[in-house]
Amino acid sequence: MTRKITFRFAGPSLFALALAMPMAMSPIAAPPAHALFGIGGGPFIVYDPTNHAENLLTAARALEQINNQIAQLQNEAQMLINQARNLANLPYSALQQIQQNVSRTQQLLAQAQNIAFDVQSIDQMFQQDYGNLSLTATDQQLIAEARSRWENTVGGLQDAMRVQAGVVGNIDANRAEMSALVGQSQNAVGALQATQAGNQLLALQSQQLSDLIAVISANGRANGLTEAERATAAEQGRIQRERFLTPGAGYQPGNAQMFN
Repeated sequence: MTRKITFRFAGPSLFALALAMPMAMSPIAAPPAHALFGIGGGPFIVYDPTNHAENLLTAARALEQINNQIAQLQNEAQMLINQARNLANLPYSALQQIQQNVSRTQQLLAQAQNIAFDVQSIDQMFQQDYGNLSLTATDQQLIAEARSRWENTVGGLQDAMRVQAGVVGNIDANRAEMSALVGQSQNAVGALQATQAGNQLLALQSQQLSDLIAVISANGRANGLTEAERATAAEQGRIQRERFLTPGAGYQPGNAQMFN
C-alpha cells in the first residue's frame, strides 16, 4: 500500500523563505561580462557607459581632426587661387595706341622746313644764311638772303603750329586710353594686373610729356628763327647804311655821242 505524502504551506512567507535561502547562502558577486550566458547558451549584450563615452570622445576627436584637415586644404586651395590671380596678366594693352601717338608727333617734327631738328643742319644753315654777311654782296644777293631767312622764320612758325595741332589731336586718343586703363586697374583681379595697368598709365603719361616737349621744342625753334632773322636783318641794315654813306668815286665824265 502506497502512502501519499502531502505538503501543506502555512503561507507565502514559507515559500519565499525557501527560495531566498540559497541566494542568501551564495556569495554576492557579479560575474564578468564574458561569463554571462543566456538561455540556450547565447551571450548577453552588456552595456558599458564608460566605454561608450570613451568611444564617443575618440570619434569626436577624429572628426575634429578631419574637419581641421579639410579647413587646411580649403585654405591652401584659396591661397593657390589668390596666387593664380596675382600672377594673371592684364588682358588689355594701350602700347599700340601710345606708340602711334608718339610716331605721329615724331613725323611732324621730322617734317620741319628748311632747318631740321639736327645739330649739324642747324650749324650749317646759320653759317650760311645768318652768320656770313658780305660787305661786297650785291643788292640782289642781300635781298635773296633776306628772303631766305624770312622763309625760314615763317616755316618755323608753321611747323610749330602743326606740332601743336598734332598734339591737340592726341588728346582725344589719350583720354580714351586713360579711361580704359583706369577701368582695368579698378577691375584688376590680382596684384600683377593692377601693376601692369599702373605701368601703362605711366607710359601714357610719358607720351603726354613727350608731346609737351615736342611743342616746347617747336615753339623754341620758331622763336629762335625769329630772333635770328631780326639780328641778321639789323646787321644787314647796318651794312647797307654804311655802304650808302661811304663816299663813292663821284662823277666821271665820258664821251657822249648824239646823232649819227
